[in-house]
Amino acid sequence: MSCCSSLKNLFKKEAKEDLMKKFLIIGLGNIGEKYENTRHNIGFRILDELAKEHNASFETDKLGDIAKFRFKGRTFILLKPSTYMNLSGKAVKYWMTKEKIGVDNVLVITDDLNIDFGTIRLKSKGSDGGHNGLKDIQEKLNTTKYPRFRFGVGANYSKGRQVDFVLSEWSKEEKSVLIERLPVAAKLITSFGTAGLNNTMSNFNGK
Repeated sequence: MSCCSSLKNLFKKEAKEDLMKKFLIIGLGNIGEKYENTRHNIGFRILDELAKEHNASFETDKLGDIAKFRFKGRTFILLKPSTYMNLSGKAVKYWMTKEKIGVDNVLVITDDLNIDFGTIRLKSKGSDGGHNGLKDIQEKLNTTKYPRFRFGVGANYSKGRQVDFVLSEWSKEEKSVLIERLPVAAKLITSFGTAGLNNTMSNFNGK
C-alpha cells in the first residue's frame, strides 16, 4: 500500500471516529412565549439548562434553534425544533442528515404523563405512547429504535383535560422542584454521550 493510500485510509478512519463522537440532542417543545413555561416544553427547558452549564448559546437556523459545545472529546449539538411539536420529525431528520449523525447518537427529550413528576427515564427504543412529537419522529425516521429521555410531568388532571394539563404552566411547587431536577437532567445527557446508553440508564433511571 502506498504512502498516500495509507494517509487517506487514516483520514477516513479519523473522520469516522469523529462522527461517532458527535451527538444530536433534541428537546421537544412548541415555539413562542405562549408555550415557554408549559409542561409540554420540558425538552426546551432541559436544553436551556444544558447550554447554560456549558456556556453555549442558541442561534436560529433551519427548522430550529441550534447550540453546540464540546465535552470530554464529544461534540453535542442541541436542537430545539421550530416546527411545533407535531412536526418535530422534519427537523430531527434534517439535522441528522446535515451533521451525519446516526440514530444511536440521537437523544430525544420529551415530557411524559405516565411518569411521576420529576422522575427521569432513559430508554433505547419504544412506542410513541400517544405523544405527537414522538409519533412524527417515528414516522420520519421509519423506526422506533432511537434513544429517548422521558421527563415525568405526572398526571394531576381530571378526565378529558390531558391537553390542557400539558399546555399549562408549572405550578409554584413544581417550579421549585425543577430547580433541583434540571441539573440532574443535564448530567444525564452528557453521561449519554460519554459513558454510553446502558451505563447512563443504570445510573440515572428512576432517580
